[in-house]
Amino acid sequence: MDEEDHERDAAAEAFEGVRGELALLRRAIEGIAARDDRPEPPDYGETLGQITKLANATLQRAEFMRKAIEEEAVARQVANRITGAVAEDRQAVKTAAGELRDATRALQGVAASARRGDEQNRWLVRATIGGIVVGMIVWVVFAGIVARSVPTGWQWPERMAARTLGMPMWEGGQRMMRTAAPDAFANIAAGDRIVTDNRKELEVCRKQALRAGEKVRCPIRIGPK
Repeated sequence: MDEEDHERDAAAEAFEGVRGELALLRRAIEGIAARDDRPEPPDYGETLGQITKLANATLQRAEFMRKAIEEEAVARQVANRITGAVAEDRQAVKTAAGELRDATRALQGVAASARRGDEQNRWLVRATIGGIVVGMIVWVVFAGIVARSVPTGWQWPERMAARTLGMPMWEGGQRMMRTAAPDAFANIAAGDRIVTDNRKELEVCRKQALRAGEKVRCPIRIGPK
């Protein structure tokens, strides 16, 4: 831009110089005609008119050339500005394309992270289920060993069995005896009924046996069932 401004200023100064020289020439010719003191000075009107016409034509051409150069300089400036704007637009497009690529990569990274997150969640669920299954197996295998290793008064095996059946310990024990040996359980139940029905008689007989120091006969009653 500085070089173009310098060229335009130099051209303008040159044309101004031409204009000044022509104006000086016109004044000189007019002065010569005015100083001619002959009684009948020759008529320079036609000559001066031609010179003036030529001078005006020269001035017009000089003015036209000056304007043309100025217009050319302006055209250069406009072209340079357009070129600069195009370059800026290209740079903006390039920058936008880069940002779009970066955004695409970011979205791809997010999608990949989401996929990895889903895979990790699936592995976590599988690991959790596997841990639960392994824990159940370990509990089944080692629970009895652990329960039998503690003191008997803690009743861990009995409590574990009742809790497994979801019943009180007494009822759970009856169910296990009935399931394991039905006949033996029936005999136990029958003996319990006899003792319950003849509790007083059995107590009297027990005292007699203690005094006698030997077995005694005890009359008892047995129902039809």
